[in-house]
Amino acid sequence: MTHLTLTARSNRGAGRFADRLFRGSSRLAASVLVALLILIAVLLYLNSRLTWQTFGLAFITGDTWDPVAGIYGAFPFIVGTVLAAGIAVIIAAPIGIFTAIYLSELAPGRLARPLTFMIELLAAIPSVVIGLWGVFILAPFLRGTVEAWIVSVFGWIPFLGGPAYGIGLFSAGIILTIMILPTIVTISREVIGAVPTSQREAMVALGATRWEVIRRAVVPFARSGIIGAVILGLGRALGETMAVTMVIGNKDAIPSTLFDQTQTIASKIATSFSEAQVGIQTSSLIALGLVLLVMTVIMNVIARLLVWRVAGPVAGE
Repeated sequence: MTHLTLTARSNRGAGRFADRLFRGSSRLAASVLVALLILIAVLLYLNSRLTWQTFGLAFITGDTWDPVAGIYGAFPFIVGTVLAAGIAVIIAAPIGIFTAIYLSELAPGRLARPLTFMIELLAAIPSVVIGLWGVFILAPFLRGTVEAWIVSVFGWIPFLGGPAYGIGLFSAGIILTIMILPTIVTISREVIGAVPTSQREAMVALGATRWEVIRRAVVPFARSGIIGAVILGLGRALGETMAVTMVIGNKDAIPSTLFDQTQTIASKIATSFSEAQVGIQTSSLIALGLVLLVMTVIMNVIARLLVWRVAGPVAGE
């Protein structure tokens, strides 16, 4: 009896040690990630301090980027980044969510598995390949079809008027849509698949149709994860570089129409950093990187708050 008691105590002690070890290692890993983020932000600030000392907040609101005159403003690139990412999310979110619902709830297994594999495979295509496809195939197609139709039908709206260039903001938004769709579909599908079967069976037992089961039992239970998937897609859209650089036109100006050529923060850094002179120009490009980092963090914080707000009522039901 005493031997069994000692063995039980020994096992409990070993279990507590393992718990403490796991808790400590997890806390350490989380702390390292936070420290890395803070370190990156600090290094970006230190290397861009010359720009902030020279221009201050006028760097963010300025609309002129002139290396010859030594004037640098980030506002056109901030606008281009937000618009391109916004177009991508507006188009990709409904397509991705409905695709995830179809694959999880409606498609037969023999069709859902290969479609899921193909969607996940899309995320493995290098961005430079997608960019080349966008330059030579997508942009000419959009110029003669979708963009021409939008101009002819909605051209009376100022932002939707003007000539269709093919290469520009709209093409960049479509490219980003293609690139973030796998993220939204894959994560949304996993979240929807994790909804307990009892949720569906309860609705069916009450006489609900398949659509009512999806709308009232599945989607409300999974909505926080779906919002998280959309925000992750937005995060990738904000920072995507190569494919966007190849199709957005790289013009240092605030776009006045949906089809204008412009630049994002990432594309501006990619096209200018190799030729930048040491000093205020390099410092300004690094400052652009800091602005992009801050934008991404703010977006993720807002997303987290939205998820908590949306998930709260569900958890309390």
